[in-house]
Parts: sequence; structure tokens; C-alpha cells
Amino acid sequence: EKEDQCLMPEAWNVDQGVITKLKEQYKKERKGKKGVKRPNRSKLQDMLANLRDVDDLPSLQPSVAPSSRPSSSRLIEHEINRTDEVEALTFPPSSGKSFIMGTDEALENELGLGELAGLTVANEADSLTYDIANNKDALRKTWNPKFTLRSHFDGIRGLAFHPVEPVLITASEDHTLKMWNLQKTAPAKKSASLDVEPIYTFRAHNGPVLCVVMSSNGEQCYSGGTDGLIHGWNTTNPNIDPYDSYDPSVLRGAFVGHTDAVWGLVYSGAHQRLLSCSADGTIRLWKATEIAPALNVFNDNQEMGIPSSVDLVSSDPSLMVASFNSGHTSIFNMETRQRILTLESSVDTTISSSCQINRVISHPTLPISITAHEDRHIKFYDNNTGKLIHSMVAHLDAVTSLAVDPNGLYLMSGSHDCSIRLWNLESKTCIQEFTAHRKKFDESIHDVAFHPSKCYIASAGADALAKVFV
Repeated sequence: EKEDQCLMPEAWNVDQGVITKLKEQYKKERKGKKGVKRPNRSKLQDMLANLRDVDDLPSLQPSVAPSSRPSSSRLIEHEINRTDEVEALTFPPSSGKSFIMGTDEALENELGLGELAGLTVANEADSLTYDIANNKDALRKTWNPKFTLRSHFDGIRGLAFHPVEPVLITASEDHTLKMWNLQKTAPAKKSASLDVEPIYTFRAHNGPVLCVVMSSNGEQCYSGGTDGLIHGWNTTNPNIDPYDSYDPSVLRGAFVGHTDAVWGLVYSGAHQRLLSCSADGTIRLWKATEIAPALNVFNDNQEMGIPSSVDLVSSDPSLMVASFNSGHTSIFNMETRQRILTLESSVDTTISSSCQINRVISHPTLPISITAHEDRHIKFYDNNTGKLIHSMVAHLDAVTSLAVDPNGLYLMSGSHDCSIRLWNLESKTCIQEFTAHRKKFDESIHDVAFHPSKCYIASAGADALAKVFV
């Protein structure tokens, strides 16, 4: 064993003199351990600069190493490195070299994401020629609840956004419509969220108000109700004082012609026309600028059944698409009053409940009609051939409402299962779901809507609430 110990320094090529000096240095450090002080900030900055070779460093936070705990230089270095890594991950405002805001407005216009759409890594932004189809999922917006509108006393049936202002109009079973300015908020009494109070209440209907639509310039709105009347309104200034005196000029008058509840309204900005569908079995075309009898009446012999929903065909302003309680959907020429196409359907007419179509909408840019069904399905049709393109079970209960974003990329659906679902229209897959309303008499969500030009979506519920998401 002694021979092995003698050979050890030679085998390891160790300088005994260096080892002796290190031992003496260690003993001295042990004796003076209690007197060691924490390095000051300037020394730490110098150490960090030497380690990182960085010229412009963020100021070191006092919380890097607690002063009450003695620590060795190695521990201090470890803490500094950890802090530097955390700051790099959280992207402080001073680290502007890592990220830039993109200057291409095509993404913002296409996706409606505002400033988020332009956020990109600097070294990947050599060319801002993005492929929207490939990037829309990566950059899509996640919607979060922002406002809960509480003022109605009964279920809300319809929604209409102002075309450019952050203004929403709601139609309710409490016989009124209310106008909300989403920028006029006040802190809620019992929560951290913001409350929005209605700035105007429209009163003229003698029963529940079932639908509302706004003109393309936002200066007028129209409402239909169970009283069979369609009322025209001049929309008030969004900055009006809610306690101003009554202005009789707000109510323009009533379009008279329907003999039963008016379930759907749509406004044509191209021709300043108004379309309505009613439980009396007819669809009527009105001149929106005049309080006068209907220009045309469709389905007056009820050959297709009772209309449940109507919309304009976006690809051809002279056409409209209407759904019926018989399960059929047809396209009409509004000028000739002719039914030019009936979309393919495979409904069981012996089961009336499964036939019901609750909503039909037209895609804003493609010749496609989309229908929401009582049997939980959403179906897509080709307007040129009438063929069924795609069918899917979309909810756990009846699908009541549909809306497509202005760019035609996403579909939003509402259901009596209390959920709103957002769908990628290209892949037909659900990309977000959120519960929005509670049930009342087995009904939940009556309507959903996208704002035409701002990042708002809204939902109307049987629980007398309207909710806005951003």
C-alpha cells in the first residue's frame, strides 16, 4: 500500500507544490469565512459582462441573490445565469432586437387579429410574403370573454353589430331592443370585469322581439317580432347620454304585411332592400328607405313549408337563400320571384323534429350555403349545383345560430348545449369552444355574430344575457 501511495503523484502527474499551496489557501478561506461579504452590484455586472460578452445589459434586480443568505461566487454566477435566462424568455420591452412588429397589413386585414397578426421573429422576416392558408391557424386569435351585457329582463333573440363602431344592438323577448357602446364601460360592483350599460332602449313592439339587422352605413336598424311588424329605427349617436329626453324621430315607422311572427331579417346594402321571413309562410322583400308595402312576396302558397331563416347570396346580389321547417333549402331570384335551385337534402320527412333548419347563411366570398339543424348537424352546400359538400355533427344539442367572419376563414356556431364553437372552414375542424350561457326552458344560445370590422364576437342567450368576446 505504501508503494501505491508513493506512485500516486507520478501516476496522476500532480505537482505537490501546487497542492500544498491550495491547501494553505483553503485553510485561510475557512478561517475568514464569516467575514465574506456579498459582491456589490458593479462587480456582478462586470462578471456578467465577462461571461456573456454583452455590452448592453438590463439592470440587475436586487432579488437575484438574497442578502441574508451567504453564498459562494459559483452560486452567485448560477443565480445570475438563471435570472438572465428568465428575462430572455419573458421578452422584456428592452429586448427589441429579438422581435419586431411586421409591417405587412395583409395579415391584419385577412385575419382580423390587429397588431398580433404582425408579430414575427426578426430573422424570419426577410420576406413578408406569407401564405395565408398555411399561417392562419398558427396566427389565429383565441377569443376570451370581455363584457357581459345585463339589462334585459327576458331571453335575447337577436344581435346586430354596427359596421364600423364598437356598438351592439340586442333584441329581446322583453319587447325591447337595447343599444350598447362597448367603449363606455364602468367597473363592475362584484368582479374585476367591466360592465357596459345600454345607452338607448328602443320601444315599439307589442311582443317579443325576435330579430334585428343594421343597415350597411349603420344609420338605421330594423327589428321583427311576434306581433308581425317590422320596425325601422334611426340609430342614435353612440355617445348619447342615456338620460337624455325621448327623441320621437328615432322610430321611423312599421313595415306592415306579415300576419305572424317575423323570425328573420337581412339587409341588402347593394340595393337598399330588406328581406324578412315569417311564420305566416311568406318571405317578403321591402324597400328599406321607405315605409311602404312589400315589393315582392315569395312562397305565398307555402309550397316549401314555413321559412325559418333567410340570407342574401353573397356571390350574386340578385339571389337569396331560404331554409324551411320542412328541411328544404332553396335559392330564389329576387327580381323574377322564381325558385331557381333547391339544395340537396336527405331528411326523413316523417320525423318533423329532425327536419327543422334553424339558420341558413351564405359564405361571404364563396358560392356556399351553410345550414344549422335541429338534429345537431351543420351542412355545407354548393350554390351552383345544389350538392351537399360536407355534413358534420357539430354540437350535443340543436344548432341554433351561425356566423362567418368577414374574411370567410372561420365559422362560429351556437347551440342549445350552451356552447359556442369556432370552426376552421378549410379543414372543417373545431379550433375553439367555450361555454357562454345557461339554459332556460331547454334553450340556451339564440344568436351569434362577428363584428364586420373590429375584433369582437357576441352571443345572445335565453338567460337574458348578451356576451362579448375579444
